[in-house]
This record gives sequence, C-alpha cells and structure tokens, in this order.
Amino acid sequence: MRYTVNFKTMNSKRNFLKTLLLTATLPLTIKAKSITDELPAVWATEDEPDYWKKIRNDYKLKPDYINLENGYYSIMAQPVMEGYLKDLQLVNMEGSYYMRTVQYDNKQKSKEQLAELLGCASEELIITRNTTESLDTIISGFDWKAGDEAIMAEQDYGSMLDMFKQQAKRYGMVNKIISIPLDPKSDEEIVALYEKAITAKTKLIMICHMINITGHILPVKKICHMAHSKGVEVMVDGAHSVSHIDFKISDLNCDYFGSSLHKWLGVPLGVGILYVRKEKIKQLWPIYGEFAFKEEDIRKLNHTGTISVASDIAIKHAVAYQNAIGIKRKEERLRLLQNYWTSKVKDIKKIKLNTPLDPHRSCGIANVGIEGITPGELAKLLLDKYKIWTVAINTANVQGVRVTPQLFTTTAELDKFIIALKEIAAT
Repeated sequence: MRYTVNFKTMNSKRNFLKTLLLTATLPLTIKAKSITDELPAVWATEDEPDYWKKIRNDYKLKPDYINLENGYYSIMAQPVMEGYLKDLQLVNMEGSYYMRTVQYDNKQKSKEQLAELLGCASEELIITRNTTESLDTIISGFDWKAGDEAIMAEQDYGSMLDMFKQQAKRYGMVNKIISIPLDPKSDEEIVALYEKAITAKTKLIMICHMINITGHILPVKKICHMAHSKGVEVMVDGAHSVSHIDFKISDLNCDYFGSSLHKWLGVPLGVGILYVRKEKIKQLWPIYGEFAFKEEDIRKLNHTGTISVASDIAIKHAVAYQNAIGIKRKEERLRLLQNYWTSKVKDIKKIKLNTPLDPHRSCGIANVGIEGITPGELAKLLLDKYKIWTVAINTANVQGVRVTPQLFTTTAELDKFIIALKEIAAT
C-alpha cells in the first residue's frame, strides 16, 4: 500500500513540537535528545493502515497475550519512554541540586502544558498522583456538617465512594446513591436521576465523565447546568476521559475535575491532575497541613512531600506525542476499535453488552458478559485458552469483562477476541 508524505506539513509539525519542547528544556548539565527526532514521518500522511502500523511500532508489547486491558494503565510509547528515562537519569545525576533549583519551575511548565491541553487556567490546576488522590482531596476538603448531603452513583469508582463513607462516619453527612441505567433512552433520563435526588441539604454531586466499568459517557455539561441552577456543586471523575475523548474542562462547566494521566495520555505511572474552579479553591481544606500559600492558591492542596519528579517532567513528552497524533483522530480510532468488535457480537445469543448501544455514549471502553459464566470465569477462560487479557467486573448492575483497546490494538487482534466470545457463548 502506498502513501504520500506531505513534507511541508511534516516539517511544520516538527518545528512546532521542537519549539514546544525547547521552551520546557531543563537547565541541566547535559541536554536530552528531543523526542521529536523519533516521530515517524508517516504521521504526515492520511494513509490510515500504514499510519496505525507506525503507531503500533512505537510500542514494545509483550507477545504472550493480546492486551485488551489498557484502561488501568496504558503503557508509554517508546519515544515517551525514552524521554522519561533520560529525565530520570538527569534528575538522579543532579540529585539534591536539581530538587533545590529547578524542580518547581519544571513542574510549573508541565502544569502549563496540561492546562493548555485541557482548556483551563494553570492557576486552577495541580499535578497529583492519580484520580483517587485528586477527588479524595475535594471530598475530604469540604467543610461537611451533620445532615449535609452528597449524591453519587453505585457505578462510581470505589475509592471515592469509600471516602464519602468515611466523611459520613466522621461528620454525619449523608450519601444518597443512585443507579445509572446501562442503556438510557436520552440524556434527560440521566439528568433527571440526579435532579430527583437533590434536596435543600445537597452540597455536592459526584459524576463520572466516563463510567470506568462500562465506558458510558455521561452528559456532564447538562448535569452541571441543572445542578448549578439549584445551587449544587459538581465534581467530575475524569479518570478515563482525558486523552480519550475530545473535550475541554472549560466546556463542562464543572466545579472540580480529577483524572489519571497514566491511563490514556501515556505518562509514567503515578501522575494525575486536579482542577478546581478558581472561586472554589478558598473553601477547601488541604488533606495535609499547608500554610505557605494563601487560601485562594490551589498549591495549598498539593503538599505531597517528596515524589518522583521525573514523572512530572515526562508529561511534556506525552503531550508532544499526543499532539502529533491529534485528540480527534485518537478518539475516532478508539471508538472505531470498540464498535468493530461490539457490532459483531451484540446480537449473538447469550452475549450481553453492558455498554450503551448509541455510539456517541461510549468510545474505546466497553463491557461484555456471557450468560451462565461469571465475570471471573470469563476473564480466566479468555486468558488461559485464548491468550487475551481483560479484567473481570462484577459490581452494581454490571457483570462482564471490561475491554479497553489502545492505539496499538489491531483489528486482527479484535477478530481473535470476537472468535473467542462466539465460541464461549456457543458452549
């Protein structure tokens, strides 16, 4: 198959990325090679089969199984990994000199890049370690009083539900839990569920941007509009939406937003973000004592002690890599991969999809179950017999395995997964 490289476009893109990276160059004793030197020229073409083949070649994959469980941790592309390892070596070489001179300047540069990527002000953003830390910072930071209410769904992530339970036990606040239908008829059906649960005592609603166990994309903006009209704040779990679907935080109109960047952006493990609307910062208590910053300064929420700073500065490599691909193209590819396999099994007897059928209500993530087989048994059978790695989900109204392909996943691999599901369902 032939393709044409647009060198004008390619050079422009490379120059832009080089400029982007040079602005964040570390003032260290040796200079790391720019990852833009590793970007494949085929990225300037519209020949999609060759394009995605090049992308796959950017990943080192374990040959023992087909990896369809990338939602927990999406491994780094090799250009990003190489940049990260050089950063790690440089930090290690300079030791305390780095930590006491440029550590915070470089973290600020990473934060500014993320703010631009996510569509918010850098003064409203901090780099955390994961979504759990981010959202638990908000939940524990509220000045809860006995009788105050919070609304959440049983499909929300367990760590945040546990933090709400702790606040209820500690302060006497009340948690009201709703259940999200697997395949709603409309956005309004979802909005109405949250609206019905609101009372005069409701202080906060927690919602998922993408429900992690099913991939269901919720109508966040509509829920926020409804909640704000009733004086209720909204916290969004965006663990799976950042670098997965095309959006800006500013478009959501939420008050708080947390995400894990090691899931879909492809940064090292242990990097997340927390967004707080500027006027909401002052009211929050930090998890850890911090009096070096003013009450309205979001940095008061970021007192985590000494961490792996090389992970923070590696953000620039992952952002450059994604920008070279483009978030719209990435979203389209992930949705195509999900629709590819779900469309071929959805009507098969005994197979049940636990993800909305409307393609606009999901993207790369989907969940599938088979009648008569527990999620654990299904995941084990897929791995042992078919060498396909997934994760079992058995909670709330969801019983099946979660399937999360990545940009390196091929349709040939998904064909093997389809065959496996058909054979298992036929037994």
